[in-house]
Amino acid sequence: MRDATLTVHHPFVDESEFASLCPPTQRASTIVFDTAESYSKRGARDLDSYSYGMHGTPTQRVLEAQLTALEGGVKTVILPSGQAAIAAIFLSALKPGDHVLVTETAYPPVSGLCENFLSVLGIEWSTFPPGAGARIGDYIRPQTKLIWTESPGSTTMEIEDIPAIAAIARERGILTGIDNTWATPLLFKPLAHGIDFSMQALTKYPSGHSDILMGSVTVNDITLRKKLRDVMRMMGYHTAPDAVSLVLRGLETMAVRLAHSGKVASEIAREIDASYPVEVLSPVLPSSPGHPLWQRDFKGASGLFSVVLPEEWQARLDRALDALEVFAIGASWGGTRSLIAPMSVAAHRTTAHPRNDRTILRLSIGLEDPQDLRSDLNRFFGILTQA
Repeated sequence: MRDATLTVHHPFVDESEFASLCPPTQRASTIVFDTAESYSKRGARDLDSYSYGMHGTPTQRVLEAQLTALEGGVKTVILPSGQAAIAAIFLSALKPGDHVLVTETAYPPVSGLCENFLSVLGIEWSTFPPGAGARIGDYIRPQTKLIWTESPGSTTMEIEDIPAIAAIARERGILTGIDNTWATPLLFKPLAHGIDFSMQALTKYPSGHSDILMGSVTVNDITLRKKLRDVMRMMGYHTAPDAVSLVLRGLETMAVRLAHSGKVASEIAREIDASYPVEVLSPVLPSSPGHPLWQRDFKGASGLFSVVLPEEWQARLDRALDALEVFAIGASWGGTRSLIAPMSVAAHRTTAHPRNDRTILRLSIGLEDPQDLRSDLNRFFGILTQA
């Protein structure tokens, strides 16, 4: 071969004695075939095989298999974000004329997806209030084909009776899905409680370092996986192998990170609840309406909880936030840094509650020394409580 050819044809390297603990990062757009016949028959390959890089490489298959094992499912698909994962579920389960029932406490972009995209396609949607549980049947319509849940609820942290909802839905032939990002499958396994689609934003705890966007959906029914993959193919969903490899690395420390964050967050939530005239929203507190359900179904707590501030503190909030030295002000959570973010749920809730018109602080506990976190919060609340 001439030099120009040698620059693009890689030589064979014997890997028979090479073994690494790290899954290789395999990048590809083009997948090559040994023969003309294998190329012509590529459409007949199964969903775990390879025909084009957009549909995954062995690196992605490793992450899918690892998440499937953690979820206790049959198959997992990987998507570019948590919201993309939710959209793929909805599009795979619904068609024009169908109805999706969404928890009022879902991640806010879910209502945007329903209102601005699905409704244009002729798919109806409505919400059910937190804590519906066995009363979910009151909100189901004849056209309902999917019930979407989130537990704890986004920002306000309500725990749902997931087994009760799943059982009623299954009796009526309705699919169910859950955003399980708060708990991850380490703390709650939705498929074991009857849910059909277990989704999580890998952006959060599985990645663990605030530098990746990714989502996953795990199912127990291979037919549901096929429908998800069909939607992903038509929408051109692709997740870069380099990002996948970083989530694989993050998974290796997720258990210890989650245990630490959950322990410290629970302690700090209890301390704030005992020390200040605020409403702390966390299922670990016995005063939380969903506390018994959390004790029954969950193995523990993650590092996220919320605090509802008194109205009279609002004027001092910006100054208190600007005084923080350890907590960073920012959205998302689940990384190594502790975060705080002022939230408002009024635009997304229809069930009346006094907290709807109040500022809610969402706190995500990272991996800093707990005493540094406490000092930062003492300074923060000191400014807020000044007369």
